[in-house]
Amino acid sequence: MGGVGPDGQARWTRSGVRLRRVPGTEGRWNWLFVPGGPGLGSESVLGLARAVEVPGTVWLVDLPGDGSNRGVPQVPESPYELWPHVLAEAADELDDVVMVGHSTGGMFMLATPELEGRLAGMALVSSAPHAGWREAFARWAQAHPLPGFEEAAAAYGQDPNDRTLRALTLTAAEWNFTTAALAAGRAVLADLPYCNAAVAWADAHFDDAYRARWTPAAGGLPTLIVSGGEDHVVDQVLWQREAAFDRPHVLRRTIGGAGHFPWLEAPHALRTAFADLTALLEHSAGQPGRRSGTAEQPGREGAGRESGRAG
Repeated sequence: MGGVGPDGQARWTRSGVRLRRVPGTEGRWNWLFVPGGPGLGSESVLGLARAVEVPGTVWLVDLPGDGSNRGVPQVPESPYELWPHVLAEAADELDDVVMVGHSTGGMFMLATPELEGRLAGMALVSSAPHAGWREAFARWAQAHPLPGFEEAAAAYGQDPNDRTLRALTLTAAEWNFTTAALAAGRAVLADLPYCNAAVAWADAHFDDAYRARWTPAAGGLPTLIVSGGEDHVVDQVLWQREAAFDRPHVLRRTIGGAGHFPWLEAPHALRTAFADLTALLEHSAGQPGRRSGTAEQPGREGAGRESGRAG
């Protein structure tokens, strides 16, 4: 059973996944927000969780060893050996779970086949079905150089640590946000608990080899795929080539004028997209045979890389 933090608002699964509850509204659903990065911490999706105003209880999710979820008794000594499959433990903590992944967070979800059958729904924000986005972003970044980026990348390469990771990510902020949201985006990035060890694990074991290991196709899982129309980090064209994500129960939404963190530029449009997902969830929950708890046990109560991407 997951531990409960001393403030009553945080809980950990048996392997150290941390869930922190944030104020929400009445509703049956438990919304679990998984951050991108990795290494940015769930603080990076707090704005997303607030912007969408979903009905139910909202939780921020940190894998063991990510963000500020380290140096505590609940996190094991070698947490990255559990990534990303330990996300299934988070889904098992609660009933009626809708998991929301931003960027790499969504990729972690799709790389965890154990989640199939455990979720009532999911949302993939600025994410991708496979690692093909990396080559596209590298070409775009090369064509749009940023002042000081080469120096920041060299400093990070020579001494990769939390401090140089933060500096590199802030230098590359312009790639993640539109001009209108750049100041707000920089403020978000400046205040995150950077974790270089998480980045190093992803570089070595995940990023290049990633491909979705399950899809919402077979079970009719209500799913939202949403992104900003100006997202230059993760190529959204990739979804169009994946037939398993072209289903009536998979909603596709593109938010014009928004970047990789679309809630900063267009929170109202993003809220509408999540309202559409909620309506699909409610309809699906009313159909015979739809699950609302966990697959194997009852539910319980409730970038920066050297390439410079942030999510």
